[in-house]
Amino acid sequence: MKKTGVALSICLLVLIFPLTVLAGLTIEITKGVDNPTRIGISPITRDGKSLPEDVSKIISDDLHRSGLFRPIPKRDMLSFPATAKDVYYRDWRILGAEYLVVGKTSQRDGIYQITFSLLEVHSSRVVFTKVVKGSSTQLRDLAHYISDEVYQAVTGIPGAFSTRVAYVTAFPFGGKMKFKLMVADVDGARERLLLESKEPIMSPSWSPDAKQLAYVSFETGRPAIFRQNLATAAREQLTNFRGLNGAPAWSPDGRSMALVLSKDGNPEIYTLDLQSRRFTRRTKHFAIDTEPNWTPDGKSLIFTSDRGGTPQIYKLTLASGKVERLTFKGSYNARPRLAPDGRTLVMVHRDNGRFHIATQDLVTGDLRVLTQTYLDESPTVAPNGAMLLYATKKGNKGVLAAVSLDAGVKFLLPARFGDVREPAWSPK
Repeated sequence: MKKTGVALSICLLVLIFPLTVLAGLTIEITKGVDNPTRIGISPITRDGKSLPEDVSKIISDDLHRSGLFRPIPKRDMLSFPATAKDVYYRDWRILGAEYLVVGKTSQRDGIYQITFSLLEVHSSRVVFTKVVKGSSTQLRDLAHYISDEVYQAVTGIPGAFSTRVAYVTAFPFGGKMKFKLMVADVDGARERLLLESKEPIMSPSWSPDAKQLAYVSFETGRPAIFRQNLATAAREQLTNFRGLNGAPAWSPDGRSMALVLSKDGNPEIYTLDLQSRRFTRRTKHFAIDTEPNWTPDGKSLIFTSDRGGTPQIYKLTLASGKVERLTFKGSYNARPRLAPDGRTLVMVHRDNGRFHIATQDLVTGDLRVLTQTYLDESPTVAPNGAMLLYATKKGNKGVLAAVSLDAGVKFLLPARFGDVREPAWSPK
């Protein structure tokens, strides 16, 4: 394989305008748990002065968006403590707070240091005190980090607020469609344009270190798989075969990629060694095998195939080549993804003629439909296994939506402009 010079102007556009805000994702919470945890986020400032980013608001929004917390509005707070010793617990008990986050910021040589604490109000107890540092451009990262720490301490589940999401936007331009590959914080902030094209872009997939994206682009006149470095915008074309080149998926160790090729006449699953550039054919069947994804241990692939007569999900053990069918309920199950536990299978499931997102417990076989929206597709699971994103329709517009794996929390991430599709949640 060799590096491609196709669409050099696209690369230059990304390098020159790396932070252009285009799609404008917003957050619309549609469902939370019945009894969310009441929490206070005291304003985090530097000697009473505002920071370049409103860290407290970011933390509050993160926790609120999880559906598990109900932050106390700043206007209702009776005091604004910065450290644990400043806290009058009675004030917060009056407000019904169960937990309180306080923080104090200092700055030296352009580096901000935030010392923050999580307090349990009922017992007047300090759960933890931690320190985090970063530049002014990293304040939003520091806020997400604090959110992650608070979320894990209260729920026992690692937070995913510091992660990002890749997605594709599509909108009319000059009588035709234009496509953009975007990356943003998981709350929709700091959108960044990676690729712009008049031809379709599909199937973004994160590398395990979250430093690269693989995706399918039609810019060469036929589908081809590229990978792109997020820091430098350098791109490399990985496939250039006739026919189908699609559905790239990085292996957990980052050394290989699963993909779909029809170069031998029929869509089959292959793996690509990214160092040697060697392709290995993994399936050999007259049916269509597609949409591969890796098990967390990297020893097997799950994929969609119609070899049983209808689209169903199968598992391929790489060492032995053994293939076993995983789904039997319903006439259509596709686009498989596994939660980090390796036990919860997420998929697109057709139910009463509608496409919804469902999960199946691979041990018990129990299937659960999570969504009731319209034309749901492209599920992607958060690295903590608590939530998943998917593409759906709101009216006639394509939007992203999120749902917890117990279906207790739901929210939408529509864009101000164009349709949004093909989400991919980054690793931690």
